[in-house]
Amino acid sequence: MGRVQGKVTIVTGAASDPGLGRTTALTLAREGARLVVTDVNLEGAESCAAAIRAAGGEALALAHDVTREDQWQSVVQTTLAHYGRLDVLVNNAGIAVLKPLAVMSLADWNRQIEVNLTSVFLGCKYGMEAMRKSGGGSIVNLSSVAGLVGMATCVAYGASKGGVRIMSKSIAVEGAVDNIRCNSVHPGVIWTNMQAQAVGTRDAGQVAMGRDRIPLARVGQPEDIANCVLYLASDESNYVTGAEFTVDAGMTAQ
Repeated sequence: MGRVQGKVTIVTGAASDPGLGRTTALTLAREGARLVVTDVNLEGAESCAAAIRAAGGEALALAHDVTREDQWQSVVQTTLAHYGRLDVLVNNAGIAVLKPLAVMSLADWNRQIEVNLTSVFLGCKYGMEAMRKSGGGSIVNLSSVAGLVGMATCVAYGASKGGVRIMSKSIAVEGAVDNIRCNSVHPGVIWTNMQAQAVGTRDAGQVAMGRDRIPLARVGQPEDIANCVLYLASDESNYVTGAEFTVDAGMTAQ
């Protein structure tokens, strides 16, 4: 208990259940963080905040379209007004537009880049402003194994996540002078609503998990990602910046 005690944290994309944002927010709150949970789905964000408060934590839910600059400014300003500082930002919100290149439209491409990459740029830009006033902080950007290796139907998704990967490194270099760390997390096959939609089944047991694809031969759980984010949000990782963490059961080790 208390690994991120008192740290004011924004987690985007916190509505989906099961989802990485919601589980991460609950995990950080359990370890003492004070949360601002955001999502375009305010009802879902409110549900996440309510679960945190029911467990004895502090949480504020905000409606948030992460592609809009004015809403990023509002979320950060509200966080500062409510808690007085910002210590941790988890850029988790994202979508998966999975189509072969031949049938992908320019609108599909633009929407994927806007939600998964431009939103992270905006979050880092305005989150860093607040962190400078707070004496530093930790930014954790959710990428993907698709941002490390090529995968069919992931032309746009992989481009967006690869962009998050390298942008995180540049931000780490820029932020170091202000004691702001930035790292990326690259999940493999994790059982969330997004994963279920991608594979077309609500039964994790139906997903092919041969060791030729995933050495540990099992689907990951949102807690596997949340625990990695917790480490990066905590002072245990205070000498870690510009790094990428694969949480993929060995997928990209082959």
